[in-house]
Amino acid sequence: MRDVPEAVVREAVARALAEDVGAGDITTEAVVDSGTPCRAEIVAKAEGVVAGLVVAEATFRAVDPEVSFEHAVSDGGEVSPGTVVARVAGEAASILTAERTALNFLQRMSGIATLTARYVKAVAGTGARILDTRKTAPGLRALDKYAVAAGGGTNHRMGLFDAVLIKDNHIRAAGGIAEAIDRAREAAGGSAEVEVEAQSLAQVEEAVAVGVDVIMLDNMGAEEIRAAVKLVGERARTEVSGGVSLDTVRELAECGVDYISVGALTHSAPALDLSLEMGSD
Repeated sequence: MRDVPEAVVREAVARALAEDVGAGDITTEAVVDSGTPCRAEIVAKAEGVVAGLVVAEATFRAVDPEVSFEHAVSDGGEVSPGTVVARVAGEAASILTAERTALNFLQRMSGIATLTARYVKAVAGTGARILDTRKTAPGLRALDKYAVAAGGGTNHRMGLFDAVLIKDNHIRAAGGIAEAIDRAREAAGGSAEVEVEAQSLAQVEEAVAVGVDVIMLDNMGAEEIRAAVKLVGERARTEVSGGVSLDTVRELAECGVDYISVGALTHSAPALDLSLEMGSD
């Protein structure tokens, strides 16, 4: 699991605090005396997998560099109701101002990690790997994909720049699978993998004949997927996409595919219930 670059974390935190705090936290400034010391704990209220502690820590310290933040668990660690996730100490005003933004990052990222872990557990022993997609929160892709990795998933391409993925609209615009693949191969020059989406066995056969690294089997049923895997053999890797849920993922994995991509990991994961419980110093 790669760390999120520090500059990416700083930028995300700065944007979020600017959005939330703006010109100042008028409530805290009015009711909390400056210099009031405080200790607090971030506590899990549900079972799940934690991700985003570094981002939460960066949020508190962006508000006040003197705030201390102790990781009680590690990213990728499992928690249950009552588990202390982190301990925070510093001025009460600073902790209160940073609280919501820090929890927003931590709850979202932990929710993604938790859902990912459920999918990974569901396919355990099949050899299939769970992939994320580009269906991420705008501006937060690096954080979303880090959370997927924390949950045991595998990151697909980061963006349009680091892998070729020829989808149905590319195929239509290019005039067919073979033409699209040939043009992509020529442009990539071997510097990037080429993956193509196939929506039928006929398209799978055409893709195999031209030659690609990965064939995405889009919205196919289990029977058609098994036939596609047999047709492809060792000539390419296979990925299932579309119509994947926790109820169906095991059956799809048992068809013999290499990857299963799940957009829901980052676009529909419920936030993990976490709260900051504050006490006096």
